[in-house]
Amino acid sequence: MKRGIIIFFTVLGVFLHAQNIKTKRGIINLDGIPVAKLSNKSSEYTFMDLKETPMYTIKFIDKSIVDSVRDSYISINRVYNRDKTIEIDYSSPSAFSGEEKSAVFTSVKDLKIIDNKGINVKNLDEIFSNVPKRKLDSKTKDAYTIRKKIDKMNIEVNKVGEILSNGVPVGYFTNLPVSFGSQDIIMDKTPIDIEIYDAKSKLIGRYITTTKQLKTAGGKSFTIYKEMSGRASILKFPTYKALAERMAIMDPNFIKIQEKVSVGAVSKETPN
Repeated sequence: MKRGIIIFFTVLGVFLHAQNIKTKRGIINLDGIPVAKLSNKSSEYTFMDLKETPMYTIKFIDKSIVDSVRDSYISINRVYNRDKTIEIDYSSPSAFSGEEKSAVFTSVKDLKIIDNKGINVKNLDEIFSNVPKRKLDSKTKDAYTIRKKIDKMNIEVNKVGEILSNGVPVGYFTNLPVSFGSQDIIMDKTPIDIEIYDAKSKLIGRYITTTKQLKTAGGKSFTIYKEMSGRASILKFPTYKALAERMAIMDPNFIKIQEKVSVGAVSKETPN
């Protein structure tokens, strides 16, 4: 009974001290008191004091890392000192909140940039001095690790289906659909699998267009794109480049990371 009373008053205390955050016609109110102003252009929100002096901006970023893994975060920039931009996580009052509510909620609750006196410049500067670390889940961390490896490979697919890494031919596609060359995405469902070979004509794996599965010759499989909901786009059709990149990760022997070939200055010797 005693424990129940303690929990009741704890919850009641949190409820009574909870700030009521509302934004109406560009004015941010805390518990009914105007404290700041807000304007936006696309996914970038500018926070101003009540005299409409711009203080900082929040921009929402939603990007694909690799395959169907995406990362969403915010980029913050001080208007009065644009030398440094930081990228941090954001939070929302509910799962259905839009960007505006999330930007205001994060400013008030997480970052403490806005309080009942307005925009707290001291706290804003403190965030830039001690940037909060992002809390990435294991799936996103793994995706960034893979992305780093892929970027070093610098993979491209040319108009004849040849796969190049840093400009060097490393493999090729066969059984390409009729749309190949006119578009870089794979939309056609073909009865024959698209196959991938290395530069020595060794079969590395195949892509099954009907199931969007990539399979290595050694038996590994991966669904290259999955339908996603929420803020992320619905990813339906992979690119040939994405197939080559993922195959390079699935089979480390397919493409070895190499530096770009550079040619120095050529000097012409003159006969004596």
